[in-house]
Amino acid sequence: MKQSLKDLVKPEKVLIKTDTTDIERQIRARYEAEMQELRENQEKELAALKKAQVETPREAPEEPAPTDMTLGSVSDVRELRSGIPFKTEVTVTKGGIASIERKDAASYAASYQLTIKAPTPAKTITELETSNKSLSKVLPGLPALVEKAEVSPWFYRLYDEKTTRIRRSANTLNELLTKHNLYDCETMLHLQAPTGRKIFFLQAEMDVVSDGSDGDRLPTMPEEIVNSTHYQPYTSYGWPKKTRTPNPLIAGFERRIAAGQKELEEKGTPAERKTWLRDRIAMLKRGIEDMKARSFLIAEYDPFIVIPVSIITANSSRDPFAPRVGDYAVVVHGEKIYPAIVGDGGPTFKVGEASLRMAREINPKSSPYSRPISDLTVSYLVFSGSREEERQPPDYVKWRQKCHELLGEMGGVGEGYSLHEWQDLLPKPAPPEPAPAAPGATPGPPGPAVPGAPDAPTAPVTPAAPVSPPAAPGQ
Repeated sequence: MKQSLKDLVKPEKVLIKTDTTDIERQIRARYEAEMQELRENQEKELAALKKAQVETPREAPEEPAPTDMTLGSVSDVRELRSGIPFKTEVTVTKGGIASIERKDAASYAASYQLTIKAPTPAKTITELETSNKSLSKVLPGLPALVEKAEVSPWFYRLYDEKTTRIRRSANTLNELLTKHNLYDCETMLHLQAPTGRKIFFLQAEMDVVSDGSDGDRLPTMPEEIVNSTHYQPYTSYGWPKKTRTPNPLIAGFERRIAAGQKELEEKGTPAERKTWLRDRIAMLKRGIEDMKARSFLIAEYDPFIVIPVSIITANSSRDPFAPRVGDYAVVVHGEKIYPAIVGDGGPTFKVGEASLRMAREINPKSSPYSRPISDLTVSYLVFSGSREEERQPPDYVKWRQKCHELLGEMGGVGEGYSLHEWQDLLPKPAPPEPAPAAPGATPGPPGPAVPGAPDAPTAPVTPAAPVSPPAAPGQ
């Protein structure tokens, strides 16, 4: 049956429920990992403190005995780890006796003023091309769409979330969001193609996510990942398992459960610790059931992008531009176009994140601990509402074709440009060894194939393990 061009590019309406269960599970897992890291850091600090207490202090040179307190002001300027210039000034003046001063609220006071400039979103193609001068050549239809675009409310929500987080940290004198992570988003725009297709445009940097697992496609993983308390087996995008091959990370979860149960049985374990262990064991058991039932993307092998969970769980009837898990997307950096999907949900206070596979394609030096792009030069285009009704394992050829069609709705790619072709890098089973020849038999050439006969079955071989290290917390 012949179809018109209009029919081919007309967006299909697909109604899918928000993946709240997946997102809630993912948030719980990340929270548990952060709490585990916090406890480990506290234990290290306590150990360092105890060590310092037992060391013999050095004898300091004798100083003249003071006859009065030192008065005046002392200023100090330094740069915090977050990249913020920090100026302090302590002023000491003469007061009354201590029993009076301790009741005076003004005798010991501090003021803490933090100045933040909220950025203005880029709204024109000229502003966008200050970050990537090739955008109009790569996507010739983009300038016309940007001219009619509206700034996404999510841009303002993102920076409200950042400043709220900073205020909360400043109020408790905790470590602040870094300047780099504060200014990680150039803009978010709502674009609309001539066909009516809604497009979510994001200009940002690129951080790295290295989570995910799939026993069907990768039945073995390195022991440092299997035993890691930080590596997350899940991604927001998942699908029902296709084989009985177990997820390799189940073994690590089972060992952690056994260790937790052993500690629970010890008489000296404090009550507070036991409560935490029970919660932890319950969380690990839920994770095992999830890994037995479903498979997930693998960041080291699959190209996908990450969108804040606050956006991908938004009500689609109220915000039809908001990306959803599984929506098709393209990433543009320089003059390269990379097809992908929205594969995972990330923190609500930062944007610009992609899988390790995507990161290494853009910058081979990328790792779970090293982002590929630190400048705001990466464009993410998500074709809202484009995800498939039924989730399936990654099909890179299909992903590329779908992204090519969706780009066609907004004017296609420029002359001389094309979408990147992803290769399947997952380890493949080795070819089976030939059966040994019978004693005394002379091996001859293979006989002619019988028409219509099936190929001889081959024994399954466990593929080789990947080489990436476990993920760093917070990425």
